[in-house]
Amino acid sequence: MSKFDVSHIRNVAIIAHSGAGKTSLTEALLFNAGALDRIGTIEAGNTTTDYEPEEIDRKISVTSAVAYCDYQGTRINLIDTPGFINFIEDTRGCLRVADGAVVIVSALSGVKAETEKIWKYACEFEVPRVVFVNKLDKESADFANALSELQKSFDQEAVPLNIPIGEGNSFKGVIDVVRMKAYIMQGGKTVEAEVPADLKESAEEYRRKLVEKIAEADDALLEKYLEGTDLTSDEIVRGLKEASLTRRFIPVVCGAASLNIGVQQLLDVILLCLPNPEEMSRISPIRGEHPKERKDVTRKPLQTDPLTAYVFKTIADPFAGKMSIFRVYAGVLKADSTVLNANSGAKERVGQVFYLQGKKHVPVAAVGPGEIAAVVKLKETNVGDSLCEEHHPIMLDRVKYAEPIISYAIAPKTKGDEDKVSTGLHRILEEDPTLRFVRDEESKEMIFSGMGQVHLEVALERLKRKFGVEVQMKTPKIPYRETIKAAVKTQGRYKKQSGGRGQFGDCWIEIAPLPRGGGYEFFDKIVGGVIPQQYRPAVEKGVHETMKEGILAGYPIVDMKVTLYDGSYHSVDSSEMAFKIAGSMALKKAFMEAKPTILEPIMKAEIVIPDDVLGAVIGDLNSRRGKVSGVDPQAGGNQKVVAQVPMAEMLTYANQLQSITSGRGLYSMEFSHYEETPGHVAQKLITERQAQKEEEHHK
Repeated sequence: MSKFDVSHIRNVAIIAHSGAGKTSLTEALLFNAGALDRIGTIEAGNTTTDYEPEEIDRKISVTSAVAYCDYQGTRINLIDTPGFINFIEDTRGCLRVADGAVVIVSALSGVKAETEKIWKYACEFEVPRVVFVNKLDKESADFANALSELQKSFDQEAVPLNIPIGEGNSFKGVIDVVRMKAYIMQGGKTVEAEVPADLKESAEEYRRKLVEKIAEADDALLEKYLEGTDLTSDEIVRGLKEASLTRRFIPVVCGAASLNIGVQQLLDVILLCLPNPEEMSRISPIRGEHPKERKDVTRKPLQTDPLTAYVFKTIADPFAGKMSIFRVYAGVLKADSTVLNANSGAKERVGQVFYLQGKKHVPVAAVGPGEIAAVVKLKETNVGDSLCEEHHPIMLDRVKYAEPIISYAIAPKTKGDEDKVSTGLHRILEEDPTLRFVRDEESKEMIFSGMGQVHLEVALERLKRKFGVEVQMKTPKIPYRETIKAAVKTQGRYKKQSGGRGQFGDCWIEIAPLPRGGGYEFFDKIVGGVIPQQYRPAVEKGVHETMKEGILAGYPIVDMKVTLYDGSYHSVDSSEMAFKIAGSMALKKAFMEAKPTILEPIMKAEIVIPDDVLGAVIGDLNSRRGKVSGVDPQAGGNQKVVAQVPMAEMLTYANQLQSITSGRGLYSMEFSHYEETPGHVAQKLITERQAQKEEEHHK
């Protein structure tokens, strides 16, 4: 059986914007709880949770990582998550399995766009959270400003449980306003002391506010408080827990992770304010669906309930095989057992089960409710799948990840490596559900899509490191189309005489435009056998093949009606091949006389942005030849802009939107329709095509 009772487990995601100090704080928490004997640093590249080469090189977390520590008889599972905008969908997936979160707010930069986005994810999963104001040792650190930004951004009161002793160079410790004790860093160790005299009044004021907020939620306590009687420590502690679980206010602690100040106090607050799995199941019950009967199923976080686990992350390893990281919600998962994947219907053989300490694996015989662990070589299990007992199947709700927003065409640097690219990328895709990889049938390009340019670059670095194949990224081809705007009749005559039998095909066709989206129609109006029946399909074949190749700039021809109405043949020299060539010649001639034009794909874009950047975003869309069709107010001071914009102008829009909105904008796109391309754009495409043909001709 599992060695941890569910009441002695905390699953805590460490979340914040990029650079706020999540990995440093995780490292300090592990050290203070005795799981590490020294604190690693980002600069040295030796932290427990940033161990991937891409993270060490860039000095940012690009993927979530799990570590654990045992503190005061409680197992704390820590999930260090990415904060960089390209990678925060991974953070969202981790919040699905967290029971609580520590949100880091920098005392320098305050609340940033990514903080707001991650906060929304925590609200989506109803995760209780505490805030750690970090970097109070840095010059220009401002605790009061961080507090006011918190309240303004999240429209909730932020109530400090401890306050800093000094700021910037003078920062040396924190005051616990619940116990009214100071914790000062001396000689590398935290020492308990009396509250400094110059901060006593301020600390008492913060304590009064805290007690007031706790008393407000309970009539008996409020009466006691109003009568002038102080609340007991137990009453304050109980009230704090209740306020945190119901998210009535934001509990705030502070410190400096890199100096290990305030971290011990944060550990205490994690135990005090964040729920265990049983408490979390009362906030957010464990519900799923029976895969066959499609009825609701519930579970309790008990070892005696049927096994219910959710896979929230996978790591592809070319040597060890795929590693699945999961959280157990109910029951016990044992090593050397068989489980059912409720999503795929496959039975999976579980070998060794282990806890993760960053990249280290610690074997364990069994894991129970609330625990986070990993297993390797599950053949048909991916992110979002539920593992359960065969006779008690349950599918837990999957996280709905955002769709990719940027695409590049990729090609291997070494010819003939296409299969290696495809195999490796499909393994990388198992790790990251926000990546997409398809082969475009029309352009014959491999298209790789993700949440931003850095996201794709990191994935391709991983492809090179893990699977030994290098690729280059380039802008994908736009699926332009060609069409006509006028009706034209013309002749296509092919005659070739060489020794012996010749070749002869002669046809008259009329081409006419069809409405947009009309596709292609071919009519055979031959009368009197001027072209025998056996040759007429060859004319259509010649026409059709030429339409696929394009005439003006090498793009497929659409929205055109072709009528074959006259012609002639030779009883000896005519052949299917001759009429096919004649049909192609007729189309090429007619097309260039029928006011040819190029069509471009237009996308419908929906962009959600804060009010303060509305003008800048609309101005940018106008510069991209976009037409704004509507602006709708959204909750939280946001606006939704709906616009139609040419696809060619939106290929790298993700980077531009991030820049304009400081990462606070979100957008989605879908194909809308084709529209005629402006003359200068069409001319550029035709010129490029001619240059390409000449280059091919000279090769």
